[in-house]
Amino acid sequence: MARTLTFSQLRKIKDQLPDGSIRKIASELDMEEETVRNYFGGWNFDRGQSAGIHIEKGPEGGIVTLEDTTILDLAESMLTR
Repeated sequence: MARTLTFSQLRKIKDQLPDGSIRKIASELDMEEETVRNYFGGWNFDRGQSAGIHIEKGPEGGIVTLEDTTILDLAESMLTR
């Protein structure tokens, strides 16, 4: 199910993650770390892939629509542990 939030909200979630979380998410989902970073707004497509994120320009970095929330759900679960 798709989810919409601001780019600032997405980056805040990423910034709150404990050290090593990107690696842990990538490992658990069997994907490249750069793909997880790209999900949170990175742009390294040489090593990672697009992760179904769409950004429309606007306030607070714009509006982000995530096609698949699996990475976000896992990240948010790490924040509540």
